[in-house]
Amino acid sequence: MPNVKIVHVPHLGGIDAAYQMPFPFRAEKPTLVLVNAMTTSSELYRPQFDDSGLNGMMNLIAIEPLGHGQTRAKSEHFTYWDTAIMNLQVMDALGTKRAFALGTSQGGWIVARMALLAPEKIQGIIPLGTSMDYESPRSLAMGNWDGLTQCAASRDALTSAEPTPDFRLDDSYSKLMMKVGFGKAATPELESFWTNELSVNYAGDDGRRRCRMCWINLGERDGLHGRLPDIKCPVLWLHGSDDAAFSVRNAEDEIKMFTNAKVASLIVIPGGAHYLSASHPKEVRTAVMEFVDKHFQRE
Repeated sequence: MPNVKIVHVPHLGGIDAAYQMPFPFRAEKPTLVLVNAMTTSSELYRPQFDDSGLNGMMNLIAIEPLGHGQTRAKSEHFTYWDTAIMNLQVMDALGTKRAFALGTSQGGWIVARMALLAPEKIQGIIPLGTSMDYESPRSLAMGNWDGLTQCAASRDALTSAEPTPDFRLDDSYSKLMMKVGFGKAATPELESFWTNELSVNYAGDDGRRRCRMCWINLGERDGLHGRLPDIKCPVLWLHGSDDAAFSVRNAEDEIKMFTNAKVASLIVIPGGAHYLSASHPKEVRTAVMEFVDKHFQRE
């Protein structure tokens, strides 16, 4: 995408971290780091990039996680902790001393990791449509998706002992994204865009290997329940009532685990899909602006 910029950071022996910042950085405004969902790119936040009111109030920086978009690392192997470290290094490279951090799905547990690793840098976190658990029996009992089975199947399908220079993701992948991620907000235009975006992002042998590692990270991630009491910054959890991946019941249970956060609240948005910022951008905009306005502290 023409708006994507690259900054080099030293983690994992060297990473070219991709990010979008729709308007020039202004030090007097609060900053919101955006972290996109599994195998999407920073374009997931196009509604936020195009929102003049949101951009007028705060700096937006959408960082593409390891394995995603145009971010490239020297190492083929990485975890969500590595992406959290990378994001903090991107902040340093851009001269951003403190920021709020919003993350969708996997982005939710990435921003939680950022708050754990560098509490002095994170002024508040805003998880969207996410979970703080690993793929545990508890997670299934809470009505969440069977990620362990899906991740194992996807990992195996993407594993090859031979190079795959002609690899492309099947169109059924984008159809699944429409169903699970966008829900009723899916349109033919969105499906066409993401079919192409996925095809470009995960092309050839390198694309297959990056996509495989994304699924391994998702299925084999560690849970954060024991660490959540260590998050002290304000927490605003936004969750769609129609989220197809993680249940409202799970969000209601896990928001209570932020026992030492300055504030920890959950807002359930009626009709909201898994990619909540895409399905209900106005509701997310209102909640985010109120949260940032309340908790922003100038240097």
